[in-house]
Amino acid sequence: MSTRDFVEKDYYKALGVAKDASQADIKKAYRKLARQFHPDANKGEAKAEERFKEVSAAYDVLSDPSKRKEYDDARALFGSGGFRTPTGAPGQGGGFSFDLGDLLGQRGQRGGNAGGGAGLGDLLGGLFGGSGRTAGRAGQVPVKGADIEAEVTLAFSDAVEGITAPLRLAVPGPCRTCAGSGAKPGTVPRVCPECSGTGTVGRNAGGFAFAEPCRECRGQGLIIDDPCPTCTGTGRTTRDRTLTVRIPAGVRDGQRIRIKSKGAPGGPGGAAGDLVVTVHVTPHPVFGRAGDNLTVSVPVTFPEATLGATIKVPTLKGAPVTLKLPPGTPTGRTMRVRGRGVTRKDGTRGDLLATVEVAVPRNVSGKAREALETFATEAGDDPRAFLMEAADRA
Repeated sequence: MSTRDFVEKDYYKALGVAKDASQADIKKAYRKLARQFHPDANKGEAKAEERFKEVSAAYDVLSDPSKRKEYDDARALFGSGGFRTPTGAPGQGGGFSFDLGDLLGQRGQRGGNAGGGAGLGDLLGGLFGGSGRTAGRAGQVPVKGADIEAEVTLAFSDAVEGITAPLRLAVPGPCRTCAGSGAKPGTVPRVCPECSGTGTVGRNAGGFAFAEPCRECRGQGLIIDDPCPTCTGTGRTTRDRTLTVRIPAGVRDGQRIRIKSKGAPGGPGGAAGDLVVTVHVTPHPVFGRAGDNLTVSVPVTFPEATLGATIKVPTLKGAPVTLKLPPGTPTGRTMRVRGRGVTRKDGTRGDLLATVEVAVPRNVSGKAREALETFATEAGDDPRAFLMEAADRA
């Protein structure tokens, strides 16, 4: 980052947020733009790559409260015109020029800083990596690595109980052929003669002397004459990596799990991104899920529902439980089995909800048919009688 970038670039505008935006709003805006302009999603599009770099640089400053304060204070000083070139100065033909680096590097030499007071270089030092005339190599702003998206499909029981699953990912990293140098093996980059390896050059613009990235080496300070054939001089390649991930118990279908610092490596000095895993859960032929509870439908016969019975109900990865049906149990009645559901974060478990369904036989013949006909005659109840009465009264 050059001093000109510091003075002129509006990082709030780059992220599309207001100057009083909260840290949460800044993070949300960055994530949205980073996904939109990430090089992996816009292969070969130079404009998208430049936009991604701009968004990353803005987030690096605004996401850090101390850096953000320094940036706001400096913008208030320079952006308000307090240090712009005055016009009409005597003997200067309408103005004069000075080196902004000199101004930033002053410590107790001008203006009210006599006696050892801190200069403006200290104010901006946190952003440029130090105080004084230069602030480190241009283009070396630490940038957090991109997040990596992955998917995993789990069996229903594994989602309920939790599982450690291996994930195979394609992750960008240092080129193994050149060890990240970008130069062909057996060769080394040379120091840029234009900037003497600093990555920055001075430029006079409208009365100000600015430090900006060297065009010869693109701010890297080094020139690669013989690029690595594997990474074509970038120093990075994408390679497969197997990562073991712990999926917590109770994960739901479609849930996204964020694993810190397991994503793409960051820029120079920047932290790695995160790994975001989307979980898919295959349905179970017997059990369903309602929050932290498991559900199961239990068929019972008409005599069991009418007379009452003791029945066995399966559990997930456990021994069956015994339930007692009271006489006259209607279809749709749900009984609760404590502690046989989904494991929660605190280690406790939900319940198993067993819903009774009266099974009606399709074909009845012989003595069974005779018995049912006798039952219908003896019972004599008309379950639809109230419907007729209610309809007549309406």
